[in-house]
Amino acid sequence: MERADGLLRVASTHYTLSMDKDVNGKMTWQPLLELFTKATPEQARALEDDTEGVLKRLLTDTDNTNSLRVIVSRARENARGVQDHITKEVWEAVNSIYHLAEGKGLEDQLSSYGALNVMEQFARHCVLYTGITDITMPRGLGWSFMNLGKYLERSLETLALTDKQFQLIGYDMDEAKDIVQWRYLLYSLSGYELHLKTYRSPHYNLNVLHQVLFNEYFPHSLIYSLTRLERHLKNVVKENRSADSDALVRSFGRLHSRLRYMDPESINGRILQEFFMDFRTELLQFGKRLSQHFFSYS
Repeated sequence: MERADGLLRVASTHYTLSMDKDVNGKMTWQPLLELFTKATPEQARALEDDTEGVLKRLLTDTDNTNSLRVIVSRARENARGVQDHITKEVWEAVNSIYHLAEGKGLEDQLSSYGALNVMEQFARHCVLYTGITDITMPRGLGWSFMNLGKYLERSLETLALTDKQFQLIGYDMDEAKDIVQWRYLLYSLSGYELHLKTYRSPHYNLNVLHQVLFNEYFPHSLIYSLTRLERHLKNVVKENRSADSDALVRSFGRLHSRLRYMDPESINGRILQEFFMDFRTELLQFGKRLSQHFFSYS
């Protein structure tokens, strides 16, 4: 569900800002196709200006394993499998989103001016799901496991989106960029208003990087997600102590400390590019080890 929420925010942000051509210039859908689909470079170029085709690929295409329809369907399957461990309200919230995604006429709406309304409707359901989960789930193992997945997914999303935006400027921290040029990333992470209220210096590249990586008060920053992830990991391990689980906590602690003790002022383009690549790889490896340890996934 965290992935569905992220996909919807990014897609609706792109859809809205792409209409503001005087400010943003020509915006294509290619970055989203690279992030949320397995489209080849040729397929991405063929679709990059086809808003209707891209929205269908992102939201309803069952051949795209990262489409909203596929994500929600899998979330419902997972919820059904652990129905004894979630509340009735959580199951109903997931089921409601599933039926919305499977509803007739959805693709027709994406072909019209109602596309943004469709995405906003799904986004409201995702927010409703998050609130229902927060106020109805007991704070036991089920809650901790749900949050492990949630914050791991959020961390990966923040890394991928931020990497993509800095890639577009060649990871050049010194290239002058106006805050308007960072609206896309900040809106996609629900952090534009916080940025305007928090950061006063004109060093926008560094300010944005600090917010999305190091700002402990920003719910979509990497440090915020890792801090919550570590807390829930310790809660899970407390109930399942073993040499392997203790090693898992230590390995994550090293990853967390690597970010916590980085010096934002010393980051240059080469360091930043390597950081995004290495940190994402290590997070994916941690997720795989987590799954293997607790769920015996290969």
